[in-house]
Amino acid sequence: MNHAASLIPQAPDAPSNQRERERATSAPRRALAAPTPIERFCARIDAAFDALANESAPSRHPAFARELRAALAQAVAAPGLLTPAQRESGAAGYRRHLLAADPLGRYAVVSLVWRPGQWSPVHGHHTWCGYAVLEGELTEIVYGWNDAACRAIDARKRARPTGAASYVCAGRAAIHRLGHAGAPADAPAISLHVYGVAGEQVATHVNDVVAVDAGPYA
Repeated sequence: MNHAASLIPQAPDAPSNQRERERATSAPRRALAAPTPIERFCARIDAAFDALANESAPSRHPAFARELRAALAQAVAAPGLLTPAQRESGAAGYRRHLLAADPLGRYAVVSLVWRPGQWSPVHGHHTWCGYAVLEGELTEIVYGWNDAACRAIDARKRARPTGAASYVCAGRAAIHRLGHAGAPADAPAISLHVYGVAGEQVATHVNDVVAVDAGPYA
C-alpha cells in the first residue's frame, strides 16, 4: 500500500460553521421551483395510475374515479391555475387550450373557455374523462341511450357551478351536452378537463357525437 499521502501535512479542520459558509459561497446554488398547480394535478393522475398498475382497466376502477374527482376539485381551487392566454375565448365556439400531455400518452389536460350561448354537441365518450368548473357556471344536459333506436333520449338539465366536478368512463352510459346558458353580457365560463388520450388526439378521439330523439333538449 502506498502511504505517501499520509506524509503530506494536513490543514487543520475548519470550524463547521465556516465550512458551511464556504460551501454556500463556492458551490453553485439552484433554487428549486415549486410545482405549478397543473404539475401537481398531473402528479396525482400519475399516482392514481401507479396505485392501480396491476389492474387491466384502471380508469374503470372506483378508486381511480374518486381520485380523479378529488384531483380536479383541488386543481380548480388553486390560485393561478391558468395563464391569461389559457383563458382566451373564441367567437365561433368554445375554445380549447392544451395545458399538459402525459409523455406516455395516457391523458391530456385542457381548459375550455365558454362564451354565453356556446355549447358542446350531444356526445358520449370514446375515452374516460373528467371535468371541473373553474369559473362561472355551466349547464349540463344529461341523456339516456336508446340502443334499439341508436339515439339519445330522456334528457334532464342541471346547473354546474364553480367547483363542480365529474368523472365518467368511456361509452354511452354518460351522454351529455355542456354549455354556457348565461346572458350575452355575462363573462365567459371556464372548465378544466382531463381526457384519456394523447395530447394530439383531444380534438378527434374524445367526443362520440350522437343523434338525439325528439324532446325538450333535442
